[in-house]
Amino acid sequence: MATVTVGTARVHYAVEGSGDGPALLLVHGTGSGGAAVNWGQTAPRFTGDRRVITLDLSGGDRTVDDGGPLTVETLAAQVVAVIEDAGLGPVDLLGFSMGAPVSAVVAALRPDLVERLVLVAGWAYTDGDEYMRNLFTLWQRLGEFDPAGFGRSVTMTGFSRGFLNAIGREGVEALIPNMPPTPGTLRHVELDLAVDIRALLPRITARTLVVGATQDATVPVENSRELHAVIGGSSYAEIDAGHVLFFEKEDEFVSTVTGFLGSARRKSADLLGSAVA
Repeated sequence: MATVTVGTARVHYAVEGSGDGPALLLVHGTGSGGAAVNWGQTAPRFTGDRRVITLDLSGGDRTVDDGGPLTVETLAAQVVAVIEDAGLGPVDLLGFSMGAPVSAVVAALRPDLVERLVLVAGWAYTDGDEYMRNLFTLWQRLGEFDPAGFGRSVTMTGFSRGFLNAIGREGVEALIPNMPPTPGTLRHVELDLAVDIRALLPRITARTLVVGATQDATVPVENSRELHAVIGGSSYAEIDAGHVLFFEKEDEFVSTVTGFLGSARRKSADLLGSAVA
């Protein structure tokens, strides 16, 4: 566990795993549970041959700041600071949901720090999608006036109908408390409403994979398709799941990501061979 100071924030991060190739940095989505809720189950799947960095952005429970409004650029600066403080750049960078536009901005502004980029269930412009604008506005209202309704709403849109029916009532009820409308979560929702990174997308030069979820009821899959269309030379994959696709289809998600990133050990050996040659 470590922290790095960025402005008024003491940003919490952790590094796990081993290997000499590019580290993988996972950027979480909306919710004050941060990295633990998003990546607690999935991150260990990537640590076999690489170091994996997880961080808690401002608004996350384990990162302390002044509580002010957040911007994509502010959170991107926190990701940059973690990469530099850990001394592991350039990294493979993966952002989920809110973490996708944050990661895209990091890649656009600091290409020297990003080896490969993976954008999962992300988007570029909230005002361009009336569905999302209204959904995030509804979350704000529920967070203020109906916290229990907030939990049910984010659960309904976070997972596909088939997945919710498969885990049954007990499983669904267990999911609902995972994203309470804390002040940090609502700061994230306010940021979600303001996302507009369209001007920066053409500046991304890292090899990029965009991953969409075909049953996504939070960030409809068309948004991922649009990211792919705008980011030159990017690859694209879809997984038949709801928004939190790494919960619903973990094996397929891990396989899709590792298939794009390749083996960290192999890349390290290739670099060593090049240096010797």
